[in-house]
Amino acid sequence: MKSSHRRVVVTSPFFDEEAHAYLKQHGCEVDIVQWQKGEGDGSLATPQLASLLQGASGWIVGQAYVTRELLTALPDLQVLARRGVGYDRVDVNAVRDLGRVLTIGAGGNDASVADHTIGLMLAVARRLRESQNRMLAGNWSILTSSDLSGKIVGIIGLGRIGKSLVQRLKGFEARILVCHPRPDREYGEANGITYVDMQTLLRQSDVVSVHAPLSPETRFLIDSAALALMKPTAILVNTARGGLVDDRDLLAALKTGRIAGAGLDVYVSEGDLAFKPVSDELVALPNVIATPHSAGSSVEALARTNMIAAKTVISVFDGEKLPEACVIADGRKPAAAG
Repeated sequence: MKSSHRRVVVTSPFFDEEAHAYLKQHGCEVDIVQWQKGEGDGSLATPQLASLLQGASGWIVGQAYVTRELLTALPDLQVLARRGVGYDRVDVNAVRDLGRVLTIGAGGNDASVADHTIGLMLAVARRLRESQNRMLAGNWSILTSSDLSGKIVGIIGLGRIGKSLVQRLKGFEARILVCHPRPDREYGEANGITYVDMQTLLRQSDVVSVHAPLSPETRFLIDSAALALMKPTAILVNTARGGLVDDRDLLAALKTGRIAGAGLDVYVSEGDLAFKPVSDELVALPNVIATPHSAGSSVEALARTNMIAAKTVISVFDGEKLPEACVIADGRKPAAAG
């Protein structure tokens, strides 16, 4: 059944004109929240979000916390479209229970995050930050560094981004180890990867790259015990979710030389401000390359994920089938058989 009520509120930053035009072409009234630099919907409390979204039937979400209380206060809201792919800030059970739909931008930023991951690996291994800082201080002497080429790279979690990373690592002639709960043996054979358990991956890898989803089971998957298994020359990269790595333990490992370096795009402090001093210390270390959860925020990735979000909103309004990979929760009652 098509929906005639089509007010869409966009709280994601960097929402481009093409996606905006698509919504308008499909009969939507579109309200795009304009943020000051450094602001976003993740900083808004439930009452503020409820006020912004009153009367909206569609919401294109950035990093907001979506609670049962918020959804209950928005009876007109039919669909929440996450512009990214993570949804750990959304009460999925509440979405389903209250008859709403939650979608993600599956496939929109895989290539961009994989590119960024490679960039972090190279920047840490080649000591780019340290070299430039020395040059700025007037010291042009050469720091020896390490290649990525021919190294053993361990990938924890082999979803869309993990598989994109595999393709890029082939160009570096890397030996690829994977720890994944449901190994796809056919994919492994076709792409020259070896499935191993977590301990083997940590012990053997020169670079460990984390690509698992965040859940109660995976929180602090990389802790002091895991870091103790890694080579002292190894690098840890996390472009997945803050909370998969215990940043306190990582900070200690980096400061004591337990591992050689880290490339970080996500931090525990994104969800727990008590960890902000830890994040600040990590970012200040010379053997850390840090970015502000921006791996999926290339111009190209944002355009793709904006359009995916816009299209899923319209599909819900029009009662059309949604791409399976984009659907996280669908609480709509199935149409009665005629």
